[in-house]
Amino acid sequence: MGQLWFGGKIYTMTGPENMVEAIYTDHGKIIETGYLKDLKNKYKQQIDDEIRFEGVLFPGFIDSHLHIIGHGEKLLRLDLSDVQSRKEVIQKVQIASNQLSENEWLIGEGFNENNWDEPIMIHRKELDEVSNGHPVVLTRICRHALVANSKAMEISGVSEETEDVPGGVIERDFYGHLTGAFHDQAQELIKSHMPTPDLDFLKKAIQTSVRDLLSKGIVSGHSEDLSYYGGFSKTYEAFKQIIPNQESFRAHLLVHHLVVDDLHAEGHQSQEKDDWLEFGAMKLFVDGALGGRTALLSDSYSDDPTTNGVAIHTDEGLEELVKKARDYQMPIATHAIGDLAAEKVIDLIEKYPPPQGMKDRLIHGQIMRPELIERLKGKSVIIDIQPLFVSSDFPWVIDRVGERRANQSYPWKSYIREGILCGGGSDAPIEIVDPLTSIDAAVNRRSTYDGMTYNISECLSVYEAFELYTVNPAKIIGKEHVQGQIEAGFYADFVILNQDPFLIEIENLHNIKVEKTIVNGKVVYSST
Repeated sequence: MGQLWFGGKIYTMTGPENMVEAIYTDHGKIIETGYLKDLKNKYKQQIDDEIRFEGVLFPGFIDSHLHIIGHGEKLLRLDLSDVQSRKEVIQKVQIASNQLSENEWLIGEGFNENNWDEPIMIHRKELDEVSNGHPVVLTRICRHALVANSKAMEISGVSEETEDVPGGVIERDFYGHLTGAFHDQAQELIKSHMPTPDLDFLKKAIQTSVRDLLSKGIVSGHSEDLSYYGGFSKTYEAFKQIIPNQESFRAHLLVHHLVVDDLHAEGHQSQEKDDWLEFGAMKLFVDGALGGRTALLSDSYSDDPTTNGVAIHTDEGLEELVKKARDYQMPIATHAIGDLAAEKVIDLIEKYPPPQGMKDRLIHGQIMRPELIERLKGKSVIIDIQPLFVSSDFPWVIDRVGERRANQSYPWKSYIREGILCGGGSDAPIEIVDPLTSIDAAVNRRSTYDGMTYNISECLSVYEAFELYTVNPAKIIGKEHVQGQIEAGFYADFVILNQDPFLIEIENLHNIKVEKTIVNGKVVYSST
């Protein structure tokens, strides 16, 4: 079915300001772009539908790092991401607890104590008072920490005698008593006893998530979910029943190291390409997060000199995981927020380079010393950055790591200037999933706390910011010949915006709205 798209502006993302008048598509692919008159004449016998649109058309957005099921969970469960005080958290938990059936767990998502007047984690006893006897688990926005009430700890077999686990921290108060907070690997003491979502819930979470992603203009995502919901087989089955059948979203799945053996045992190949559902790099965690002081730094935290963070694995264990990926001919995708975590990853990539033609990923790369950027230059390594972390982390991160390190951190422009390929992600459900909000953050670097701009020299141009969510994620996974631009042979995946981001004042980028999202030549979201 031939379609002719025209009427508004069309930016191809093949270069700054590159535009065409019209696009001719057929069977979900772009056949040709050019002048409207020329395409009408050339394809007049094949055109079945002339689609005149208003607004500004771009290649559909691609989120280079998110958690599709996790985002769906956040939408389906108690969402605490906008809560502004401890009191409000307690109120929401009380209301939700009173609506539960007997023995049902209450699971809340996304609280951020740094948004509160008193930036101190909720205590388990506060939850005990309002939980009506139900087990309660509240996950911090970074997903590197949770708070459990006493009932959840009791069910999990956690007591005052429970010892810290490698790669994790069980928080205790001044007297050595449990507060209910568990960081990084210590979370598994609780999570391993929580109810495991069944296949129907996973499918619902994927559907809910994809519906929301499409409303934000996101047509494709690089997601990491396969190890958290009862094993590889069930989680992959949920994706397989939704994504290829609906043909409205393209998913590239990273494979957590805990399930990489399952992937290959079931006969899958990680680098096989597919239009809708495919596997990518082996995912592993090197450190935690800045919010809980578990990101691994080369020097101690400025606001807590007793720690420099948490290494999730021993050096030997981390090396064995990288060797396993190479044995499977897989690239790695490593969560590394602190500079020491990044250094450990770079050391291993230099020792064990990725397979020919593949790119390793360094996910986040927030705290980065200049000499580490120099070492990354010219390597087959990309960095998945999250521009919104600048907005949500400043200014409190200055207290956390000190002004000198903060001034070297979140160096998005430096990466690009040095020729390091960067993809733009939301890390949803950690941050909101809207690419236009992230583009605003990459360009303006404004804090949502005080409205100030931080490290102005690291601001991106509007075009560079759009590349993060179109051209670059396609390059990262070797799909630059079919995704991320508007050219012949590419997927007919578009987003139509209500304003031209290259013409409005950059302070107003966050006000742009998605009018329509098109996948495979079909409108899958419309604002009207």
